[in-house]
Amino acid sequence: MKVKILIVEDQFIEAKSLNLILTNAGYSVCSIARSVTAALQIMEKEKPDLVLVDIFLQGEGTGIDLGKILHERNMAFVYLSANSNRQILEAAKSTRPYGFMVKPFRSKDVLIMLDVALYLHQHRLPERRDDFSVQHSTVELPPEFQHLIGKSSKFIEILEQAKMVGPSDISVLILGESGTGKELIAQSIHNVSPRRNKPFIVVNCGTLPANLIESELFGHEKGSFTSAAVKREGKFELADGGTVFLDEIGELPLELQVKFLRVLQEKEIEPVGGRPKKINVRVLAATNKDLEEEVAGGRFRIDLYYRLNVFPLLLPALRERKADIPLLVDHFLKKYGTRDGRPVPVLSSEMMDRLLEYHWPGNIRELENTIQRNVVLAKGPVIESLEMFASKKIAGSGNSDNKFKTMIEMERGHILSVLESCNWKISGKGGAAEILDVNVNTLNSRIKKLGIEKEIIAKKKN
Repeated sequence: MKVKILIVEDQFIEAKSLNLILTNAGYSVCSIARSVTAALQIMEKEKPDLVLVDIFLQGEGTGIDLGKILHERNMAFVYLSANSNRQILEAAKSTRPYGFMVKPFRSKDVLIMLDVALYLHQHRLPERRDDFSVQHSTVELPPEFQHLIGKSSKFIEILEQAKMVGPSDISVLILGESGTGKELIAQSIHNVSPRRNKPFIVVNCGTLPANLIESELFGHEKGSFTSAAVKREGKFELADGGTVFLDEIGELPLELQVKFLRVLQEKEIEPVGGRPKKINVRVLAATNKDLEEEVAGGRFRIDLYYRLNVFPLLLPALRERKADIPLLVDHFLKKYGTRDGRPVPVLSSEMMDRLLEYHWPGNIRELENTIQRNVVLAKGPVIESLEMFASKKIAGSGNSDNKFKTMIEMERGHILSVLESCNWKISGKGGAAEILDVNVNTLNSRIKKLGIEKEIIAKKKN
């Protein structure tokens, strides 16, 4: 039987365009609804398998109101919108759609989104249980995923989705805090794809010099600018046939976002000083930024956000998957404990309890660094106390009410300390950006977001 789609859209031209795309692709299309009331009536009569919902409709009620009903009825649906209002995006996301499509619609994007939405709905997992109750998944994960440690329900759900999207060619947006393993997931997705034998190129958008980003990504011709002594291939051209992983894509300047969108849509790059050329790459992107906030603030293009957000993967923070901490600890103890020929140390039960109580602002990366450090410091076969970067020390006889700073507080304090050490100089030789080894634009963005700007101005006045 053909999959039946209901279009809920009050703009005649856009509704007809969608209808044509779906009909040509072999879908069965219900009567088109232009209001929530009409949609509910058609749903009762024609029983669609999936609903495409515009957010603003005729009559009383919005697409978000309809989305709530669809979620309660366990029906698959996707929003149609180009709205960048943060409040509207949050309200829409709370109804748990299977995706967003940005107007105007491109045939290929629509069909990819439908495939993804229908698959996700078919394989929808039950509501998550407490993270401490480990859910043993019946899904067999490929060998390429065996290095990813964890059996908690939240983590297994992400791995299942990564396994599903791996063989396809669609873009994936990997979201999550720093240290949650975004690059490892991206590498695994590449390894289970048909592109596995082609290059996997990693680009950190946050560390590229602002004046060289375009050249780094797309390449340049000889003589295209002052220091271009030779022709150079960019990261996208080097990855031809393979995958480009753009880490910290939230740091990409607006003017480059337009060109990156062209790569996604047209599979075409334009080297600096050169002519456009076709490129065959798959794009995986990651960020620890809130892209919806960036869109609402005008710092990230709404069309690029939706184009990347076709298949988002939100990696849980370590504090949200604490059932995996003992597994990770055991892995890191074996990884670092066998390097000097000594027996692998074990962690006392009291120290394991302390690790489970800690909130891990640096996530898995912080846990790995902690275990590596304490394996070196271990004086016997059992580790009875732990040296921690954030808390200095967690000892067996210590106070369980230790107070820890949040990641934001730690970052703010660190940046302030560096600024003080270089007399509040941000850019240039000996400036804070150089000391911190970050792009000046990135540092200025963090200074503004962390509220340090006023302190810098006050210090410079004194």
